[in-house]
Amino acid sequence: MTERTQAGGTPTERTPAGEAGKPGKPGKPGKPFLYVVVCAAGIAAEVDKLVGAALERDWEVGVIATPTALNGFFDTTAVETLTGRPIRSAWRTPADPRPFPPPDAVAVAPATFNTINKWAAGIADTLALGTLCEASGLGVPVAVLPCVADALAAHPAYRDSLERLRGMGVRIGEPYTGEPGPDGVRAEFGWERALDLLTGPGAP
Repeated sequence: MTERTQAGGTPTERTPAGEAGKPGKPGKPGKPFLYVVVCAAGIAAEVDKLVGAALERDWEVGVIATPTALNGFFDTTAVETLTGRPIRSAWRTPADPRPFPPPDAVAVAPATFNTINKWAAGIADTLALGTLCEASGLGVPVAVLPCVADALAAHPAYRDSLERLRGMGVRIGEPYTGEPGPDGVRAEFGWERALDLLTGPGAP
């Protein structure tokens, strides 16, 4: 059964900084800790590919899902089995222990139109968004794999949001619409690209 940290308390008790903390503290000696933020897109059903690839590359992994993504968009039991940790979606209360150590990096995949725009605007009304909003200020490297339909990607607010995130140092992968190509086949989502963006040239 998926364990969820319960929301509670006043807004002043909701402390996203208490979730991310300061970077550079691995979950286990010699292993950096990666937060994987999952949004509600159909391709999220395959997020175990990213988690598995990260584990193979010697990361420790904790998954944070948007509330909608947690509602049937991926196999939470399978992901929790891979990571050995509960998936997080809601704020913990000040009295609750921190289930994840501070992140050394964050991968947002898939990242939806809604999450990208809210994040760029500084809206932190979910644990996932609160974690993302504070990450750049803490110097935590963040890689994003957008999954946004062409019609939404054409919206000027979305283009502005990508520019703002780039200006914050966020590493953004190639666009992915999720739509089938002319041959009727949907392209593969480049899950491991998020890890490449975090560890390739220019990475800390």
